[in-house]
Amino acid sequence: MTEHLKGSASGHEEDWDIIIKPSKGSAPDLRLVWRYRDLIWMFFKRDFTTFYKQTVLGPAWYIIQPSLTAMTYYVVFGKIANLSTDGLPPFLFYMSGTIIWSYFAACLTNNSEVFSKNANLFGKVYFPRLVVPLSVAMSGLVAFAIQFLLLLIVALGIKFAYPDLALSYRFLFLTPLILLYIAVLGVGAGLVVSALTVRFRDLVYAVGFMTQLWMYATPIVYPFSQIPERYHWFYYLNPMTMPVQTFRWALFDVSALPVGLYLANLAVTVAITLCGLALFSRAEANAMDTV
Repeated sequence: MTEHLKGSASGHEEDWDIIIKPSKGSAPDLRLVWRYRDLIWMFFKRDFTTFYKQTVLGPAWYIIQPSLTAMTYYVVFGKIANLSTDGLPPFLFYMSGTIIWSYFAACLTNNSEVFSKNANLFGKVYFPRLVVPLSVAMSGLVAFAIQFLLLLIVALGIKFAYPDLALSYRFLFLTPLILLYIAVLGVGAGLVVSALTVRFRDLVYAVGFMTQLWMYATPIVYPFSQIPERYHWFYYLNPMTMPVQTFRWALFDVSALPVGLYLANLAVTVAITLCGLALFSRAEANAMDTV
């Protein structure tokens, strides 16, 4: 949708009308989204406050959930399955992968029902619908920041006890880029799902299952170095391979990825995002009639 301001002067008074017309292009007008940046901030605050408003522990769940998940992975995959952790202490290995994946999963799953969850709001007030997915990506950054701080504290504690642990300062420069990449990928994939769920409502029930399968197809509980070379092509097509392994490389100086994998993951992410924007823009025109 696009806005056109139309004014007519009569004496010293001006009457202004806002004419809302459907977008002619196949992608949302990002300039219009920028004009509504204050609304993105309002939705961000709403999501954060309402999600934990009636909880006992509140934001402490941001620490409890990844900690328990990392400990579960340590028992199942570290002790029972005896999988390698690339020479890292198991908790750091699993925790680093968990917090990266949690942010991506939040961007994807929370944007998979944009139209149905906000049908009442969309039917009453006009604003660029892309505002909502962007605010979801911002809300996920709060959880990541708390979990990342926990990871750094544990890493420094282990470093103090075991000086041989390698810690790199590359994360200071690379973490913002990694988060931007994940946000773009997560929002793009979420837009694809949300556009499809307008017509295929049962797709919502498959999102959680597909996200779980995607996680096991990503080097979260196992290192990339342990993947047989004949399967590398699959990880070239999996756009979450790059941020997970790069995050560990930036923090703990584990083995880096081939340059070709970086380029392949980036190309897949761009394709998913452009597809998501196009589908979302088309679905936006008649979503309220369908939902």
